Amino acid sequence: MGDIAAVVEDRVVIELKAVDAIKRVHFAQLMSYLRVSGKRLGLLINFNEHTLKAGIKRIAL
Repeated sequence: MGDIAAVVEDRVVIELKAVDAIKRVHFAQLMSYLRVSGKRLGLLINFNEHTLKAGIKRIAL
Protein backbone atom coordinates (compact mmCIF):
# COMPACT_ATOMS: atom_id res chain seq x y z
CA MET A 1 0.00 0.00 0.00
CA GLY A 2 1.31 3.43 -0.86
CA ASP A 3 1.62 6.29 1.58
CA ILE A 4 -1.01 9.01 1.64
CA ALA A 5 -0.46 12.63 2.69
CA ALA A 6 -3.15 15.29 2.96
CA VAL A 7 -3.70 18.74 4.39
CA VAL A 8 -6.85 19.12 6.52
CA GLU A 9 -8.59 22.48 7.04
CA ASP A 10 -5.43 24.15 5.67
CA ARG A 11 -3.85 23.62 9.11
CA VAL A 12 -2.76 20.00 9.70
CA VAL A 13 -0.66 17.70 7.51
CA ILE A 14 -1.79 14.09 7.84
CA GLU A 15 0.53 11.25 6.79
CA LEU A 16 -1.08 7.80 6.65
CA LYS A 17 1.00 4.63 6.84
CA ALA A 18 0.46 0.89 7.14
CA VAL A 19 3.91 -0.30 8.22
CA ASP A 20 5.20 -2.71 10.87
CA ALA A 21 6.81 0.12 12.83
CA ILE A 22 7.22 3.87 12.46
CA LYS A 23 10.87 4.65 11.70
CA ARG A 24 12.94 7.83 11.73
CA VAL A 25 12.55 8.15 7.97
CA HIS A 26 8.76 8.41 8.40
CA PHE A 27 9.18 11.28 10.87
CA ALA A 28 11.67 12.95 8.51
CA GLN A 29 9.22 12.65 5.63
CA LEU A 30 6.45 14.35 7.63
CA MET A 31 8.86 17.05 8.81
CA SER A 32 9.75 17.76 5.16
CA TYR A 33 6.07 18.06 4.27
CA LEU A 34 5.56 20.49 7.15
CA ARG A 35 8.52 22.66 6.13
CA VAL A 36 7.54 22.75 2.45
CA SER A 37 3.87 23.49 3.15
CA GLY A 38 4.55 26.09 5.85
CA LYS A 39 2.25 24.23 8.27
CA ARG A 40 3.18 23.79 11.93
CA LEU A 41 1.20 20.68 12.91
CA GLY A 42 1.29 17.14 11.54
CA LEU A 43 -0.12 13.74 12.42
CA LEU A 44 1.64 10.51 11.50
CA ILE A 45 -0.93 7.71 11.60
CA ASN A 46 0.05 4.05 11.32
CA PHE A 47 -2.91 1.75 10.70
CA ASN A 48 -0.82 -1.36 11.36
CA GLU A 49 -1.16 -1.14 15.16
CA HIS A 50 -3.30 -3.07 17.62
CA THR A 51 -5.30 0.08 18.43
CA LEU A 52 -5.58 3.25 16.37
CA LYS A 53 -4.60 5.36 19.39
CA ALA A 54 -1.24 3.55 19.56
CA GLY A 55 -0.58 4.42 15.92
CA ILE A 56 -1.01 8.21 16.14
CA LYS A 57 2.04 10.44 16.57
CA ARG A 58 1.72 14.25 16.73
CA ILE A 59 4.49 16.44 15.32
CA ALA A 60 4.65 20.19 15.93
CA LEU A 61 7.22 22.67 14.64
